[in-house]
Amino acid sequence: MRILDPHIHMTSRTTDDYEAMYAAGVRVVVEPAFWLGQPRTGVGSFTDYFDSLLGWERFRAAQFGIRHHATLGLNPKEANDPRCRGVLDVLPRYLAKEGVVAVGELGYDAMTEAEDEVFRRQLELAGEADLPVLVHTPHRDKQAGTRRTLQVVAESGLAPGRVLVDHLNETTVAAVLDAGAWAGFSIYPDTKMDEGRMVALLQEHGTERMIVNSAADWGRSDPLKTWRTGMTMLEAGFTEDDVDQVLWRNPAAFYAQSGNLVLDPVPGFVPGRAPEPATFEGSSVLRGVRA
Repeated sequence: MRILDPHIHMTSRTTDDYEAMYAAGVRVVVEPAFWLGQPRTGVGSFTDYFDSLLGWERFRAAQFGIRHHATLGLNPKEANDPRCRGVLDVLPRYLAKEGVVAVGELGYDAMTEAEDEVFRRQLELAGEADLPVLVHTPHRDKQAGTRRTLQVVAESGLAPGRVLVDHLNETTVAAVLDAGAWAGFSIYPDTKMDEGRMVALLQEHGTERMIVNSAADWGRSDPLKTWRTGMTMLEAGFTEDDVDQVLWRNPAAFYAQSGNLVLDPVPGFVPGRAPEPATFEGSSVLRGVRA
């Protein structure tokens, strides 16, 4: 089983997680920029975070045989804080860097006017940077948030096939698929979706444009939920090809639209051999700019 986890917050995970993920078949990850739990008080804390995602975390993942990419943006929750609005001014230069495969996570948290304004502006930036978009749907009133998301995307002029609408469930998947966007599902131990519910949705809606992630973060989560979903699919009668489509080919097809997705194995990595002592040089990584 080969796995591309299209939404996982490795900043909050350990090196043991990387080892377990590689053993389970994870070879590529995408880490969206998100709210860290503690409110940030200025643009500098965002740029340091972006630098870490594009530099250190890529290096750390490679030590365990995993390709790391990122999506960057001003997340919905902090879009409401005026101190963070300056992120929109520095974001374009970050969207041009190596390893960035989408703008995100964008969208709504509390459905405020500020969130709406920031969402629209970042959709414009995605168009200017020729990048796809990863959208976060709100945890509260998810149906209204999803409808609003699809409306704003349609008004932006972005092709729906360049938009991945995440954190969906049984009540929202049909609208996203009908709109022509990609449907994302976060598999969690207690909240959002679980493996059984996900398999039921795949049985109902098929495997096209369906994307599964672990979204593993600081809270109770499991970076192997992609693998567990694949195993549940097989137990339910799906083929290995079906599993490969959902866990590898679908997310690869979506993020490949950026022109920045790298699927090749990490050069020099030998499974089972301890990583070399860290010799990370952040500046050499962060000089990369998209052609």
